[in-house]
Amino acid sequence: MSKQILSAIFLFTCGLVTQAAADTEYIVVSGGPAVRRFEDLRIPAEQHDRWWGNFIRPARVRMQEVQRTAPAGTHITWLVYRDAYVRRAAAEHQPLTQNVESVPAAYPFIKLVWFRSTDELINYINRGSVSGSGGRQMKISGFEYFGHSNKHSFMFDYSSDVYATSTAWLHENDLGKIRSGAFARKAYCQSWGCHTAESFSKVWKRKTGSWMVGANGKTDYSYMHERNWQVGLSPGSRWVR
Repeated sequence: MSKQILSAIFLFTCGLVTQAAADTEYIVVSGGPAVRRFEDLRIPAEQHDRWWGNFIRPARVRMQEVQRTAPAGTHITWLVYRDAYVRRAAAEHQPLTQNVESVPAAYPFIKLVWFRSTDELINYINRGSVSGSGGRQMKISGFEYFGHSNKHSFMFDYSSDVYATSTAWLHENDLGKIRSGAFARKAYCQSWGCHTAESFSKVWKRKTGSWMVGANGKTDYSYMHERNWQVGLSPGSRWVR
């Protein structure tokens, strides 16, 4: 075999290896909305999630932005907490899970993965599968969360199954189960929930090695249509890394 052919094979093979090594995964997580029968027990000024899609539409808009701006080889995965949408759909007699599934149908660059427990979410971060089988093939270059939260937890079903509380969450005490090696160096992480920067972000950095931008104070999901579906901040709140 000639030196020219060997050289061409070497360059081609190295090119494939370089391209594969550059592939990364950008994860966006959407928690679920409260059900209206629980929220109607509150005074109007304290009610959440009058619209079922609070954590769906801004996530979709953000994934479109990531797709436009991220380096080539970035794969976008959207993990959505399924049970909350099933409960809200039953209460409102709307096909909400089908509505969620219509997003990747319209935007094929988005891979939708439903999850139903904290373990499934952690499994996906660690292994790229909710079942926990196999091994992670790509480093995570970004992680963003849209949903209810407090200073210590992401709350996937706040006021969905039980009034004013959550039965499915990712607590900062769970973060030690996440493999820090799952994240790429300088991965971008952000929580769009309330109060994350007050404690959760610090533990996230310590356990995963990646900084997480979060709110010191409350975030605001109202009137997002007036600001290009961007999540806002309540008065006196600020973003902190």
